[in-house]
Amino acid sequence: MALLLALAITGITLASMYYFMPSSGYWLPPFISEYGAAYDKHFMLTLVITGVIFFLAQIALAYTVFRYRGQGGKAQYILGNPKLEIVWTVAAGVIFVSLVFAGQNIWVRAHIEAAPADAIKIEMWGQQFVWYARYSGPDGQFGRTVPELMKESIGNPLGIDPEDPAGKDDLVMPVMAVPVNKPVEVILRSKDVIHNFSVRELRIKQDAVPGLENRLHFTASQIGNYEIPCMEICGLGHYQMRSFLQVKSEADYNQWLIDSAIQ
Repeated sequence: MALLLALAITGITLASMYYFMPSSGYWLPPFISEYGAAYDKHFMLTLVITGVIFFLAQIALAYTVFRYRGQGGKAQYILGNPKLEIVWTVAAGVIFVSLVFAGQNIWVRAHIEAAPADAIKIEMWGQQFVWYARYSGPDGQFGRTVPELMKESIGNPLGIDPEDPAGKDDLVMPVMAVPVNKPVEVILRSKDVIHNFSVRELRIKQDAVPGLENRLHFTASQIGNYEIPCMEICGLGHYQMRSFLQVKSEADYNQWLIDSAIQ
């Protein structure tokens, strides 16, 4: 039995590692943003380090199961080795902190550094269980929002103040469209609970928090249609909360804005 258990542990370990290899087919889709190469490189570095540790730990477990299998003797209590525990705890902390510092520049570029001055600004509002994308219109200014005016039944889910001239040309859509190879700044807001904006092809992910404006920016390099799921459990209908990022040519994007404003 000990031999079978050791072989089972080894087999499960090797099978698990296979599914985390890029060649397995179970991998992230190709990236379409300027952060993709750096994110994937850092992700691979993290995966290799943790993968090696995982492999060694599981093989050690399999060896221990077989080597110290029951032979009819009396079990002994072992207190442990505090020095060894301190060493591997410190080593794990050093590795973790090092990975954080190595990857912080990627996060800073997308979430902390200011977006380019010519970036298209789009508000993305989360609500149980739907996304709303708001465009500022030709005037380039978002209209004032008033919580008391937020009513889906009258076609004003974001509570845009009709008395504010800046909001008269605002465009609210259930999907987000952007032009290819143009910088975009996303302003994340929430009407109720914490939601999460994520586009795996862009390699970006950020919470939308009630009362806050969280910002990130990107430049999409590939025309296509990409899913925007909510990645934060936000209630019973969380599973159906998603929208789409439509990356269009500049001409198609401009026509989309015109057609959407007419509707």
